[in-house]
Amino acid sequence: MEEKNLAKELKEKLFRQQKNGYKRINADEEKAISDFANEYKSFLDNAKTEREAVKFALEALEKNGFVEYKKGMTLKAGDKIFRNNRGKAIIMAVIGTAPVADGVRLCAAHIDSPRLDLKQNPLYEDNELALFKTHYYGGIKKYQWTTIPLALHGVIIRADGETVTVNIGEDENDPVFCVTDLLPHLATEQMSRTATKIIRGEDLNLLIGSIPFREDETSEAVKLNIMNILFEKYGITESDFISAELEAVPAFKARDIGFDRSLIGGYGHDDRCCAFPALKATLDCKTPVHTAVTVLTDKEETGSDGNTGLCSDYLRYFIADIAEDSGSCGRDVLSVSECLSADVNAAFDPTFAEVNERNNCAYVNKGVCITKYTGARGKSGTSDASAEFTGRIRRLMDSNNVIWQTGELGKVDEGGGGTVAAYIANLNVDTIDMGVPVLSMHAPYEVISKLDLYMAYKAFATFIAD
Repeated sequence: MEEKNLAKELKEKLFRQQKNGYKRINADEEKAISDFANEYKSFLDNAKTEREAVKFALEALEKNGFVEYKKGMTLKAGDKIFRNNRGKAIIMAVIGTAPVADGVRLCAAHIDSPRLDLKQNPLYEDNELALFKTHYYGGIKKYQWTTIPLALHGVIIRADGETVTVNIGEDENDPVFCVTDLLPHLATEQMSRTATKIIRGEDLNLLIGSIPFREDETSEAVKLNIMNILFEKYGITESDFISAELEAVPAFKARDIGFDRSLIGGYGHDDRCCAFPALKATLDCKTPVHTAVTVLTDKEETGSDGNTGLCSDYLRYFIADIAEDSGSCGRDVLSVSECLSADVNAAFDPTFAEVNERNNCAYVNKGVCITKYTGARGKSGTSDASAEFTGRIRRLMDSNNVIWQTGELGKVDEGGGGTVAAYIANLNVDTIDMGVPVLSMHAPYEVISKLDLYMAYKAFATFIAD
């Protein structure tokens, strides 16, 4: 008996304990988890594109006393500032009590998600059906985007320079759109294709109407009727599509999943389930020790290129500007800064267990996931956090009762993936990935745990206050 007790004591002391998070919290924290999830679901429904996420963030920042940052401002501890990058990315900061020269605490999440973008000349008619041609954005399984209700979000810049905002399909009285698919009776050849070709990119055509313009007998009468509807509503002509950014996204609302309501299903968890906790942690931040900087960025799903993605220098310029305002050098500030790359990881799915290595993957309800390195196969394209920085983050999470776990994105030879971590680490910043495990990642309808979501918030709030 004594030997058994000794073995139990040694296991508790020496083995890593990874209990279900719900066995480690009290009733008060369980309520906080539920309340936070309800706030998040509202964000998810109202911020389905990067533009809408920036709009949501701006409204929240201004309500909480943040002001637009201008280079040359005199900044003091507790000041709250933001910089809006073209309405598609945003940086916010709370100035700390320590000099900026001591480095900043940076959280970086992305607010773009896989979707269908309209092409520049999208509208056409075929056999008296009107359709939009699309070009998919990010890594998707194309067949998942057929036969589901889609909404149309975005902006159109008219020839006269006026901006038209489009949001059709979210209100219950709005029409929705869809991509059609073959009936199984006629799909023998289609079903013999490999999964990547069951639906081809050029098959992702959005069905948008079928009634012809009635005034005259004319060719393309259905197209004409659609264009007339759009002209009457928005004052646009077909040429205005050239200067438009219109995105077809799932028209689903975020909903609780499960009899116990422990999970959230919705579109865009990757990476808004990290963006919202990072935003909320910044809004709740009072006067941190080190200046807290949070960036919600664009274009991660296509490689972070472009002037609103983190391959751009806009983050580096922001740090350089606030450093200069305090009499410091931007590169020196970056060199002593730390970053949580706030991005998701794959949650273990028992239905598809074979793609994971069970000792090194993330699980639902075991907390926010710390990912030391990303990349593919032989760590290609990775950012690999140092042991020292990983150790610091471990201690910080443990000392603040944050429930956390570690995980890789699948088995070594299965594939892998990347985040924005490498682009920030390349600025000589200590960087590690931390985020929420996701089921069905990159699908039109993804699933996360409410507990894991809340622990991401708790982790980011702990980090930026340090």
